[in-house]
Amino acid sequence: MNFTKTTEQDSNYNNLEKMKLSKLLTNINNEDKTVPLAIEKELISIENLIEQIVIKLKKGGRLFYIGAGTSGRLGIVDASECPPTFGVSHDLVVGLIAGGDIAIRKAVEFAEDSKEQGWIDLQKHNINQKDVVIGIAASGTTPYVIAALEKCNSEGITTGCITCNKKSPLALTASYPIVIVVGPEVVTGSSRMKAGTAQKLVLNMISTATMIQLGKVKGNKMVDMQLSNNKLVERGIKMLVSELHIDQQTASHLIKKYGNVRNAIKNYRNE
Repeated sequence: MNFTKTTEQDSNYNNLEKMKLSKLLTNINNEDKTVPLAIEKELISIENLIEQIVIKLKKGGRLFYIGAGTSGRLGIVDASECPPTFGVSHDLVVGLIAGGDIAIRKAVEFAEDSKEQGWIDLQKHNINQKDVVIGIAASGTTPYVIAALEKCNSEGITTGCITCNKKSPLALTASYPIVIVVGPEVVTGSSRMKAGTAQKLVLNMISTATMIQLGKVKGNKMVDMQLSNNKLVERGIKMLVSELHIDQQTASHLIKKYGNVRNAIKNYRNE
């Protein structure tokens, strides 16, 4: 069916190369301000998808993001940040991109046009009905993503999507679609801009809210974070000082002894 690709519509601005830098930045900023308001209209859809993710993950399932280009990279970024932030396995949230890992840094020509590779990539991870697969595509027309979700649907695997065009093939394919209509970009068709920002914000919501629902946050603190650098060790010490009302030296000792904040709190209270 026909639909309007608002992500490809002509920019509301012209003669960008002649525009003063201050005006150019103001225009970009003004467009960016509209993104959270567009997301606000889809909060119920986002909630519905997260509820399904939490159900599946509690039963031992996994969350997959699959996309191409900017969309694929954003999914990989979100997935890669879950283990250090929430202390979960690297297999729990997985990001896949058309063209494979090389496409994270360098575009792989025509990779997104394959209707077979998306499902092949998912099968490498033994995808099954316990899992959830979210397709990410600003246009909503990426064959790599759509075909993968179609196959997931036929296999009884829960599907969601993040796209920026209403009634797009991807939105009509996913069981739990999230459609953030951000309108034309400042540079016509450059969906790494507002559309990319929208996708990033929604991904933040999905992973963060899911992990909170799974008990990976205490109060408002990342008590399961991996203490992989000095900054995070210091943050962990501050958490213990605040939570247990102890001095920094004691907190530092607990962190070294137990490896993370949650374990330190639990063991200190049981000592």
